Amino acid sequence: MKSLRTFILGSAAGLVIAGGAQAADLPVKAKPIEYMKICTGYGAGFFYIPGTDTCIKFGGYVRADVGFNTGGAHGQPAWSGDSGQQNRFRDYFIDRSRMLLSVDTRTQTEYGVVRTFGSAKFQFNSFNTSNPAALGAAPASPSAGSPGGLNGSLLSTAGGGYVAIYDLFIQFAGFTFGKSASAYATPWQGNPGGNLSSFLIGGHASDNSGPNNIQYMMEFGDGVSASIGLDEPTVWDRTAVYNLGIPGAIGANGTGASAYAGTRAPDVVGNIKVDQAWGLFQLSGAAHEVSGSYNTLGASAAPTNLSEISGHPETKWGGAVMAALQIKNLPTGKGDDIKLDVSYAKGASKYIIATDSTSPNFALFSGSGFGYQSVGFGATADGLYMPGLGGTNGIILTQAWGIRGAFNHNWDAYWTTSLYGGYAQIRYDGGTNDNINGLGTTTAKGAYCAAFAASHPGQAAAGNTVGNYTCNPDYNASQLGVVTKWSPVRNLTFSAEVQWFHLDQKMSGSSIFTATAPKPNALYEFKDQDSVHLQLRAQRNF
Repeated sequence: MKSLRTFILGSAAGLVIAGGAQAADLPVKAKPIEYMKICTGYGAGFFYIPGTDTCIKFGGYVRADVGFNTGGAHGQPAWSGDSGQQNRFRDYFIDRSRMLLSVDTRTQTEYGVVRTFGSAKFQFNSFNTSNPAALGAAPASPSAGSPGGLNGSLLSTAGGGYVAIYDLFIQFAGFTFGKSASAYATPWQGNPGGNLSSFLIGGHASDNSGPNNIQYMMEFGDGVSASIGLDEPTVWDRTAVYNLGIPGAIGANGTGASAYAGTRAPDVVGNIKVDQAWGLFQLSGAAHEVSGSYNTLGASAAPTNLSEISGHPETKWGGAVMAALQIKNLPTGKGDDIKLDVSYAKGASKYIIATDSTSPNFALFSGSGFGYQSVGFGATADGLYMPGLGGTNGIILTQAWGIRGAFNHNWDAYWTTSLYGGYAQIRYDGGTNDNINGLGTTTAKGAYCAAFAASHPGQAAAGNTVGNYTCNPDYNASQLGVVTKWSPVRNLTFSAEVQWFHLDQKMSGSSIFTATAPKPNALYEFKDQDSVHLQLRAQRNF
């Protein structure tokens, strides 16, 4: 009996152990796998970030450019620096390789869609390798350059290149916070013709990006909207303020150092827009503060120990207005359109002489019938002042106006051509040669020409009223270009662009002066100037 009981208990224990072993061998239920889900509400390319209700999209492009007779591979005309001088330091061609990456996220909330967007470019550029300090857009070091300029010390080195930001912003309940297109800007900004050049003047431009800003947009339905914003002006909206009382106020190339005070107020900007099937119409406005630092400054507008006690000019407000028009679906072809914008500015020249970098000053040289060479100057400024008795009694704001536009034609599904152009004027207050015999310096022209005479004494044979030249800092600038694009497959495009630039400067006669090296001290004839460049591009979007 005892043996039977032992057998039964042992058998039961064995069954328990065996059952436990079999249970341990059974497969454990796996956690559900979260597969990628497509977002259907925001367009192609969006998908849900796993485990969240946020949709995300990655995009960008890879691009290769080469420019011939340009000031940069991004299509800057040869209008200043080594390329403007056409000297032996200039690069006959300039090439660039770039990748842009963008990240777009969107989340539906009880307040509407919350969106974030960021894009950055990775670039290697042969820009002006021989003499990077010679061009204003290519400072030799980070501290030596002006805002928005390329950093020559990071370019064209083995393993080098640089990274730059286009957009970084948050959108929520009609508000936009961060770096984005200004509320003043048109949708096409500086590219009405899909032009390769980022240097089409005649209106507002910020390279399809923009300044740090805060803005609010109201939509009224049927394509009608209004926006208002505050833009940080230091990089995108300011040019220069000249203090013509400092030593060497106007240099050999007709320009001076900026005596702007620090940023004191944002630009107040806004627009009213109608965007419908027939086209687009937009009215924009901007208020811009112009302020000088001090009355007494040293060379290159540097402060001295007398600056603070010398006082400063009274701050003034200027601004700009713009009207823009787009006519879509022209009878010339499917998708053909015309884009046009007209602008006027006072004390806000960057809204007219605008590029994706700082506003350019022009200095072009070419042949002459009697001088060493001919030269054309164009100084871009928001205003100028000459302190002291007989001076300008404060800042005198410059005036500017411009027009810019394009006709865009689609030959078929693979070929497109755009004809585009821009025209701009800069005007300084007063009359030609207001500074005769030291008089008339109360006008902008008078003060400028008094400073110009100090560095351009006019030592040649008898000529015009002042020395042997007529002083007038006004100028007109024109651009005309054509770009043709071929897209053999989707999102792959090959482009070729030719652009002509013309500087209609208002100086006349000639002068002996020392131009920027390597130019010699010689007789130069003041004359209108021209430049033509070619740009080629291959781009793959993704």
